[in-house]
Amino acid sequence: NIFGVDIDPQAVEVTKLSLLLKVLEDANGQMRLGMERMLPDLGANIKCGNSLIGEDYFEGRLPSTISDEEYASVNAFEWQKAFPEVFAEGGFDIVVGNPPYIRIQSMQEWAAGQVEYFKKKYIAASKGNYDIYVVFIEKALSLLNEKGRMGFILPHKFFNAQYGEPVRELISHRKHISKIVHFGDQQVFYGATTYTCLLFLNKKEQDEFEVTKVTDLEEWRKSQTSEVSETSEVSGMIRAANVTSAEWNFSIGKGAGLFEKLSQMPVKLGDIAYIFVGLQTSADTVFLFKDAQKTNSRTIKVYSKELDQIVEIEIGLLKSVIRSGEIGRYWANPSALVLFPYDTKNSKSKLKTETDIKKDFPKTWNYLLSNKKLLSEREHGKFKDIGWYQLYPKNLDTWEQPKIMIPYMVTRLSAFYDENNCYFVNVTTGGFGVTTDEKIGSQKYITGLLNSKLLDWFMRQVSTSFHGGYFAANKQFLVQLPIHPINFDDPAEKSMYNKMVTLVESMLSLHKRLAAAQSPNTKGQLEEQIKSTDKEIDQLVYQLYGLSEDEIKIIER
Repeated sequence: NIFGVDIDPQAVEVTKLSLLLKVLEDANGQMRLGMERMLPDLGANIKCGNSLIGEDYFEGRLPSTISDEEYASVNAFEWQKAFPEVFAEGGFDIVVGNPPYIRIQSMQEWAAGQVEYFKKKYIAASKGNYDIYVVFIEKALSLLNEKGRMGFILPHKFFNAQYGEPVRELISHRKHISKIVHFGDQQVFYGATTYTCLLFLNKKEQDEFEVTKVTDLEEWRKSQTSEVSETSEVSGMIRAANVTSAEWNFSIGKGAGLFEKLSQMPVKLGDIAYIFVGLQTSADTVFLFKDAQKTNSRTIKVYSKELDQIVEIEIGLLKSVIRSGEIGRYWANPSALVLFPYDTKNSKSKLKTETDIKKDFPKTWNYLLSNKKLLSEREHGKFKDIGWYQLYPKNLDTWEQPKIMIPYMVTRLSAFYDENNCYFVNVTTGGFGVTTDEKIGSQKYITGLLNSKLLDWFMRQVSTSFHGGYFAANKQFLVQLPIHPINFDDPAEKSMYNKMVTLVESMLSLHKRLAAAQSPNTKGQLEEQIKSTDKEIDQLVYQLYGLSEDEIKIIER
């Protein structure tokens, strides 16, 4: 009754051996010395082949054009031919496994033909740079009989990732979900950092399914053979009809009603904001400087990671950069510089000519020449013939304006209102810039909302969590944040709005003073003022969003 398939011949042989050893064990775990009958031949049960690729992979090609090496590497496998007695009864009763976690970009390098096959063959492979485990989900469902069940351990990233949309549609349309055990940032596999879940699917439609969120892995493991500890997990039932191909954010427990209420608010940050990534240089080791020492009003000494030496360049083409870890709620500390060889006028950036840089910034020009080979070969030689020293031409015009800056990897949703034309470089080492439609409230007002406990709580419900309490403030999650638009014709709302802006301005000022404070006594006083002002903002947000006392308790807990 047990069948298995693996692409690795050694894994197949080891599995056969393991099963045969099990056959030899008696009730007390000792091996029988005298065998009463021959051991079974497991060749019909455990087979070697590519679970995802059938013989149709080679359709339309002459055998003479296919090498033995290609046949061996593809290892096409026909399930119906391999297990005819199983499919005579409609398929397998149970499919269980831990599919491989391989980004398709990696496969593209050594198995481009297989990547193209998946794209044509599987719905799950139809969008974005997916991970191959989503294809295994689709394959497993196709192998089940009408009463069949599937259980996989796999990354939960497909719940929210764009590439997961097709497989989410596949699962939700037929209401296949039976149960999900979400491990969040709990680490299941020793020695490997993976963010996983248990996914149980039924071939038959389910009207509802169970979701369990595990907060203490060891306690949860113990509870599988005993009573569930309240501190190890939160469980709840979800109506299958409420689940679609949209991102899966399963809110369960006491906060489910509040999450639903906030989710139903008509205005989201994505509706009123332009959210943009940091500069992309395609050569940070050349353009980004972390250590700098001013020499005079015109030049500065910086450490070039690419050249592994200190170089002197002109200040005029450098912009202040805020890096990850140097920005938080209402504060930021520019700690790096980026070489920006552009003229910016009226929010438009134009690449400086070689002649202008040579004339006005000779030291910078010599530095760029030292790195010409590397810069010319960036992006597969895209900049080789023209503008070899340019940055990637995206979001060059967006940073020199008042904006909100949101760091990417955080333990608390954070926003800083910037009026000093600071930059982020990339996303993972920086974050996102945000400008908003001020008809619903100024950017300072939005900064207050983003830094509130309420929106931090909501963000945690929809974002991807990582080890150490971190979560991603990614654009796909930021756009979902519910925003309360101000009705300026309502005196009460206008009054609350004015108070919010005043409090945010106070927080920005307090943090600036705290950074400059020298004495412990002054720092302590400022920290108390920050704490008190922060609390006022939270209470104001609760009032604006119409939260009840019970809902406030959920957030405060």
